Order: sequence, then C-alpha cells, then structure tokens
Amino acid sequence: MNYKTARDMLADLAAKRVSARELLDAHMARHEALHTRLNAVVETDIPRARDEAQAIDDARAKGMVLGALAGLPMTIKDGFDVEGMPATAGLPALAHRSRDCADADLVAAVRRRGAIVWGKTNVPLMLGDFQTYNDIYGTTNNPYDLSRTPGGSSGGAAAALAAGIAPLEIGSDIGGSLRHPANFCGVLSLKPTWGALSLRGHVPPMPGQYCELDLGVAGPMARNAGDLKFLWHVLRGTTVAPARGVEGARIAVWDEEDGFPLAAEIRDGVRRAADALERAGAIVERAKPDIAGLALVDVYLALLWPIIAAGFPEELFKSFAAQREADEKAVQSGANLFSPELFRLRATASYRDVLAVMTKRQAMKDRASGFFALGWDAILCPISPVAAFTHRHAQPMASRTLDVDGIAAPYLTMMWWIALATALHLPAIAVPAGQTADGLPVGVQFVGAWDHEDRLFDLATALENQLGGFRPPAL
Repeated sequence: MNYKTARDMLADLAAKRVSARELLDAHMARHEALHTRLNAVVETDIPRARDEAQAIDDARAKGMVLGALAGLPMTIKDGFDVEGMPATAGLPALAHRSRDCADADLVAAVRRRGAIVWGKTNVPLMLGDFQTYNDIYGTTNNPYDLSRTPGGSSGGAAAALAAGIAPLEIGSDIGGSLRHPANFCGVLSLKPTWGALSLRGHVPPMPGQYCELDLGVAGPMARNAGDLKFLWHVLRGTTVAPARGVEGARIAVWDEEDGFPLAAEIRDGVRRAADALERAGAIVERAKPDIAGLALVDVYLALLWPIIAAGFPEELFKSFAAQREADEKAVQSGANLFSPELFRLRATASYRDVLAVMTKRQAMKDRASGFFALGWDAILCPISPVAAFTHRHAQPMASRTLDVDGIAAPYLTMMWWIALATALHLPAIAVPAGQTADGLPVGVQFVGAWDHEDRLFDLATALENQLGGFRPPAL
C-alpha cells in the first residue's frame, strides 16, 4: 500500500477500498518501524491527524464533495510552519516556539484540499547544508545506505518518500535543497520558476520576517512524475495540463565544464538519460547557453551571501561569517580550490555592489532566454558531482571535501551544477537515472525556460518510462 502512487491512493480512497484512517495508520506504522534507522520524520501530531482522517471518512460516507487530496497523508519539511508544529529549521533557539502558529501558505493549500498533515521531516541547521542533521533532532540517514546522507536540506522529506513513509512532500531550494536530496534518495522534485509558489510561513528567514528573497523557491516532491505534476498543479491551484510527447523535442546535454567536478558514475547517468530520450524520439545534442560556469557561480554566490546575512539570526550569522573568513584564508593561502573572485563576497556588500551583480545576472538570463528561443526544450545536466556520500559533520562546510573519483573536490562545489537554474530563476526537475555500481541512486536534472514546468514533466515522464524511475530501497 505504501508504495502505490499518490493518485492510486486517492482513487482507492474515493472508491472506499481503503479509509483515510487506514491509509494514515499504514504510513505512521511505516514511520514507527523505520524511525530508529532513518530518523526522517521528527515531529508528529497524531491526534489531530486521526481526527481529520475520521472527518474525511465520515464526509465521504455522506457523499459530500471533497478536495483533490482528501484523505491523503502527508509530511512537511520542517522549514514550513504547520499549525501545532511550528518550523524550527533545526535551530535550537526555535525549538520551543509557540505551537500557536498559522500554516505556511503551501501547507494551507494542501489542507484546503483535504490532505492529512501528520508529521514534519528533518532538515539541517537553518536549511544550510547538503546533509540533514541538527542539534534538536539529530541525523537523518539515507534509505539506500544508512551510513550516508539523504542530502539536504529537504533530506528528511526525500528519505520519507523513498522509504514509503509519505507519498508526497513539499520542500524548498536555494542551494539545491530540493534537487540534491531527490538525487541522493532516488525520487523526484521540482524547483519551480522563481516566485511561482509562495514561501510565506517558511523559515528562514526568521519567523515574522517574511519577504520575497531572491533565489529561494518552494516545490513539490514525489516518487514519480505523474504525482509530482499532480501536486504542482494542486499547489498552483491550476488544472493539470495535457501531457505532450517528446518526439522531436530538442535536448541540450551539458555535463562538462571547466572547474565543475563530476564523478564518472554521475556522468554515466547523464548519458543514460540522453540515450533514453533519443530512444523516445527526442533530438539530443551537446550544447549550453553562452555562459561560463565559474562566472555563473560567482554571480550566484554574490547574490546568495546577502540573503544568508539577512535570513540568519545575528549571532548565528556572525559565527558563520567568522568561520567562512577563516576558511577563505586557508583556501587562498594554499589549497587553490577556487578562483579568487569567488571569495570577494562580504555581508557588507553595498546596494551598488548588489546592483552590479544583478546586472551581470540579467545578462546571463538574457543569454539563457535566447538559447531556449532557438528551440531547445531543456538542458539535461547533472545535479551533484557525486552520489550520496558518507556522513561528515566534523569540519565546517567550507573545509570539507568530496571524493570525486579519488580526487578531493571542495564540498561547496555541490552548488555548481545547480547554479544555472537557481541563479537565473529557471525551473528544474530532478529525475532518477539509474544507480551506481554500489546501488546508490543517480539522478539528473532538466532545466527549462521560465514558466515551462509542464514541458519538464513531459521529459521526466519519458525518462521514467525508459529507465524505470524510482526503485525502492531494500529496507
């Protein structure tokens, strides 16, 4: 039951083959059976969930008209406020927030349509890492290998989906936080066009400090393309668009870039995806917009740094900034891991500095728009330079490294391949593309033109049909 599609679960509910209470109990039982191993769901509100499920069952028995998600159990990433379960974002200072908080906008959207929100999934401190661990709830493990991370920051969400604990989730992304966990856990996620979905009720920024910060987005997560598209339209309040075939679709492959590390098994995943799309009738060629990779990263980080400064609590930011400065000095003095321009970023950037970076960004956005205007449907590229790696919490982020085929690469290069969509406000969908020799998931992303999410769903569906899509872990 737990690995059916969300749409099949909803069909079973509508046909009264299963009750909302039974479906809720099945997912909570799965959580309870796996919690000590995974630690994916870290907060629950079972009494309210059972009451809501019973109310749905009673309303259905009376023949009442119900919402599109009526009776479907869901968990929500702990970066979103939920009535009775306020967001902590992994920050101990928020662990004892008043439970009298309003639902975040997207949580309210799924509740209005009948979803049963019963739990919160784990995140890293202030959603600021590619792993999922914090001092409140501890570490979340990858369902495919418990010694490895499920990614971050939507790591608990991705682990819950992969383990059959939740059929749908809502995550957020400013540094790959939807795409890295989907990649590491073999599920799907959509990083939408910037501004398409509300982030009101999301932490960070700190509670009560909401504003439309550049780069950050919220998006759906699921185990298959059909469910992902369904939840996207539920969150948007729009009708599901008819699917289109991919015959004749033009796909640009971008998996080589100076300064962008990439393990061979990840590049193999991109090539599997490219071959699969060709078999489905797409036209696949090597191409990308006329944008230098490290120049893109420079712009991305220069935009991201002021957001971190504005969104983090002052004391935490000071600590983060001090460590970052020490890491920069260490890197510049001997490691030579980054180009120097990537370290000219300071929280004291003036409006003139930010405007100059935004002007550079706009030129890149124009080049990307021109690229898609030539008839390209999407860019196929990697998500992370490596597959899910072992837990590594001892060192500060900027001092950590990744093992890329025996070569140490900077930990922060996890942000390089995801920078195109994030910095330029483009939509991107993460889709499974097989596994490594050790059985770890390998995903790819399709990056599309502004507001062209539905075309990305077509490509994700085609890839899923060719390669088989999600494969449950052997838990």
